[in-house]
Order: sequence, then C-alpha cells, then structure tokens
Amino acid sequence: MGLLYERVIRPALFRLDSEHAHELGVSAMALLGALPPLCRLLETRHRLPAVTARPVQAFGLTFPNAVGLAAGFDKNARAWPAAAALGFGHVEIGTVTALGQSGNDRPRMFRYPPQEAVINRMGFNNEGSEAVAARLARHPGPGRRRIPLGVNLGKSKVTEIEEATADYLASFARLADYADYLVLNVSSPNTPGLRQLQDESRLRELLGAVSAANRDRAARVGGRPVPLLLKIAPDLTFPQIDAVLAVIAEFGLDGIIATNTTLARPGPFADVNQTGGLSGAPLRRRSTEIINYISRATSGRLPIIGVGGITDAASAGEKFDAGATLVQVYTGMIYRGPFFAHEVARAVADRQRA
Repeated sequence: MGLLYERVIRPALFRLDSEHAHELGVSAMALLGALPPLCRLLETRHRLPAVTARPVQAFGLTFPNAVGLAAGFDKNARAWPAAAALGFGHVEIGTVTALGQSGNDRPRMFRYPPQEAVINRMGFNNEGSEAVAARLARHPGPGRRRIPLGVNLGKSKVTEIEEATADYLASFARLADYADYLVLNVSSPNTPGLRQLQDESRLRELLGAVSAANRDRAARVGGRPVPLLLKIAPDLTFPQIDAVLAVIAEFGLDGIIATNTTLARPGPFADVNQTGGLSGAPLRRRSTEIINYISRATSGRLPIIGVGGITDAASAGEKFDAGATLVQVYTGMIYRGPFFAHEVARAVADRQRA
C-alpha cells in the first residue's frame, strides 16, 4: 500500500491545493469510519501481533501501540472512528475552540516535498466546542473505544487574552465528558497572542482554573479527573521550558506534548516568504532536543508525547531514545500515506523487542 500511495495516490493529491487534499483525506477517513465492519477488518490486519505488541500505559490509560494521530488533522471529530483501522494507537482531535471560527484566509497550507515539510497558518478553523461535543455524544464514550481519544483545546480568536481562561473553561465544560485525555494548546503560532499563555503568570492562571474545574467535575460525577496535558512550542528557550515545567508540577498535570509547529526557518526555508508554523522533517532535531531536555529536567517522571519531524521508524526511535512515552504523526502521513502509523508502530515495537 505504501508503494501505491507514493507512486499513484500522492502524486494525484499533490496536484490539488493542499487544503483541498486535506479535506478529501478527512472525508475518506470519515467514510471509512461509517463502515464499522470494514474498520474492524482493517484493524485486525493492522493490529500488532501479540508477540510484537508493546501496549503503553500512560496517564492512567492503555494505548495499544505508541503511535498516535496528532491534532490538526481531524479538527471537527469527523474522522477519528477510523483511526484504529489505519493502525493508530490513539487519536487527538482538534484544536477545538469555544466559538466556531473559519480560521485565517486561504490559501493557508503549503507543502514543501523536497524537505517533507508543511507550513500552515490555518488559525484553529473548527465548528466550535458545542458542535464537536454533539458529534462525540453520538459515539461510545471514554473506556468504550477501540483506542484512546484526546481532545485538544485552544483559544477562540475573538477572545481577548485576558479572557482566555474563561474561553478554555467553556470548552472544557462541554468536552470533558467525551475525552480520554484533554490537551491545552497554548502554542499554535497562528492565533494572535496565544503563545503569551506560555508565560508563567498567564499559564499559572489557566492551569489553576482548568485543574480546579477538572477536580470539581470528578467529584460531581464520582470519577477521576480527566488526564490533562499541555502542548508547548519548539521556539521556547530552555529557561522558559523550566518555568513551564514548574507550573505543570505545581498543578499536577499528567503530561506534556512536545512540540507544536515552529516559527523558525532553518536551512532552505530562510528565504521562504510564508507566515505560519513549519512542520515535518525540518522540525525533527529541535523537537527531539526539547523532549530530551524535558525528560532530563523531570528525571523521566513526566510523560511526554513527542511530535515533530517523524518521517520513518528511525526518527520515531529518536523520540523514544530522548525520553518520549508516546509519539504522534501528521505531516509524515501526508508524505508516507494513510498506513504510515502502522508501519512506524510495528518498527518501533520490533526495535524495543530487539
């Protein structure tokens, strides 16, 4: 299937506008998800054999393999039911904001095939947390799914930074019941002011309020708090990361996602005149450096989901060597095809077993 994708399907998709191709991919995956018997058949085919499988325990959840689908692909919770059929061990939807929004003007997504990279300035285009909650309510809830489902939350563009906490809390209230874990995304470069939430004082306010709401919800429903993670930017300095880690420890978050896309323009991108976040192979080294730094700074106690520049088993292996607990892919799938996660998960499991 990988050869068919590279020789036939990818060239056809790459003749289309990047976002149009993305929308076709989401629609195709949504169609597959609407066909449960076919999903189960494909899932059986792509499930790692018992002798190879290495399920991962993290955040109080069980992940059948270590490779997930990163946020950004399935913004509106349309396609996720098919993720297990493609070989993913978890899936993260979103980013979802309290208010529905169309995002930035098109075109806003650009491929760079020689570098296996993408620049995007999507701007959190999504239908809003109320619509996404209604869609999730039609499916099995936490603990009854094929694989864990994460929900990635962001700030609405029209919300002033001073009101950001209330914005996140509105989405939390609507979506917490449907999430196996929740992510607070404070690191997209495409919503004005969003990255200010990584500043220590603003981050303390946000994490404190959401953590309190999480405890209150757990007490009300008689369960445990939803695992809560923070997604950070690759453009933070190490002292800034230290400050973020201190706030994470203060409020007892369950994990961290490192990293989002970058505003840096390394190597051949120095002369590229497109604003937005760069993802794909050029992010590989920096995201791995940050994963390694976090792992060492926390003595390996804070679970890390590693994201950025995973294009094959070797680049995924680097993330685990650096201290990642799980990894996520998205741009790599654009270049390698829909079953890329299965290929990486199998190779990683074989590598860990060797």
